[in-house]
Amino acid sequence: MIFLHKLLPLFVMPTLVFIALIFICTYKGYKKLVYLFSILFYIVSTPIFSNFIMKMVEGEYKYEKLENLEKVDAIVILGGMLQIYEFENNYTVEWEDPDRFFKGIKLYDSLKSDKIIFTGGKSPFNLTQVSEGSVLKNYAVKYGVLEEDIIVTKEVLNTYDESLAVSEILGENKTVILVTSAFHMKRAKLLFEQQGIKIIPYKVDFRSSINSRLYFIDFIPNSLALKKTEISLRELLGRLYYSFRW
Repeated sequence: MIFLHKLLPLFVMPTLVFIALIFICTYKGYKKLVYLFSILFYIVSTPIFSNFIMKMVEGEYKYEKLENLEKVDAIVILGGMLQIYEFENNYTVEWEDPDRFFKGIKLYDSLKSDKIIFTGGKSPFNLTQVSEGSVLKNYAVKYGVLEEDIIVTKEVLNTYDESLAVSEILGENKTVILVTSAFHMKRAKLLFEQQGIKIIPYKVDFRSSINSRLYFIDFIPNSLALKKTEISLRELLGRLYYSFRW
């Protein structure tokens, strides 16, 4: 099931859909449709479109002031920020979204909770012996977090698994500060609240621009803009999936 959950969205992303449609239209001789789909692909690959849809997914661009946050039962930092590569008995990591980790540490240093929970994330396509949470725990200790204040959940493969694993540790009627990327927060908050956990969202890693000025380059398609569009679409599909699930 997890493979379908991760793989199916790939088949409705602009890149694969565009290739399939162009192939079909070329084979059938639908020349006008080829032009139409090419224009649509151009649009979704431009920074102006990708920023628009990402801003819609992320919601309000706002970093909560630490002094405005109440003290909670735990600071929960969701996974998805590391790529882990194992070599025999050793491993190396590459950071993708370090904001989650460092903002979580800052919340801990600001005494918003004496407990940090990292989720034991593992990719279903690149299973490793070590989980992301255990790696992040080691980094957190190096940054001054007391080892006894850190909890790593059992192994998880997606956000739903993370919500279940955290609820097993905390139980119901607990309040946590949830730290994750802005585009991911709405779905994550919904899933955790369905487990009976009160959520104070702390969005980080904003990917939409707050600059309202447009430049010529915003209308030129590029791979980074297309990637941002596809991240937004995948997130919208995830929200749709869970809205039908319950």
